[in-house]
Amino acid sequence: MWSSPHQRTQPREPDLADQRPEDRTRPGTSPSGRYASLVSGFRRLGILGGTFDPVHVGHLVAAVNARHELGLDQVLLVVANEPWQKVGNRPVTPAADRLALVEAAVEGVEGLESSGIEIERGGPSYTADTVAELEARWPGVELNLIVGADAAAGLGCWERIAEVRSKVVLVVVNRPGTTIDASGPDSPLVGWDVRMVEVPALEISSTDLRDRVASGRPLDFLVPMPAIHVIRERGLYPVSR
Repeated sequence: MWSSPHQRTQPREPDLADQRPEDRTRPGTSPSGRYASLVSGFRRLGILGGTFDPVHVGHLVAAVNARHELGLDQVLLVVANEPWQKVGNRPVTPAADRLALVEAAVEGVEGLESSGIEIERGGPSYTADTVAELEARWPGVELNLIVGADAAAGLGCWERIAEVRSKVVLVVVNRPGTTIDASGPDSPLVGWDVRMVEVPALEISSTDLRDRVASGRPLDFLVPMPAIHVIRERGLYPVSR
């Protein structure tokens, strides 16, 4: 629940992506609670980036299934600051609001964490920058980049894609009955270390969700209820959009 200006807010535990490598090893600075065991022992990290405008259950289903199938210790839902593929094409909700939605959505979900690493960096958000920063923070940790089949098909237009390819395992989540060619000479996945993960077919569109809010239709069971509360409290997605 969001506090009023007159209420005392509880300190928020830091995101995994906000912790420096030296804080994991220097005596007296190791994180407490669930972060203590996680940071000292995690080896395989999932990265699910997106605009999350808004976050919905399809995002969470992809994250938890990838984590389960591949034995990932943690999946970071990385909120884009300026999504380069969308800026200029439509109004994008302020990054702080989108991060608040993701924070609310993953609260209490084992193995999932929100991350504002791209917001803190500022400017346009490129996966290459995020992967490089995470690699520098956690040398030796296997980075698993989680993307949908549609995004995988368009990898060739990403910024510094060869750099990304050299640093990550590519995890492609797809619906039952759909396939993507990972071996043909014209495949966008040639040269990648690829893992395929099948997830339930959930036809959920963020565009439709924004329209639902604007027209007063329900979001129940499409968006996690804590995130719905944030949408209502902050007055996101009004008719004027």
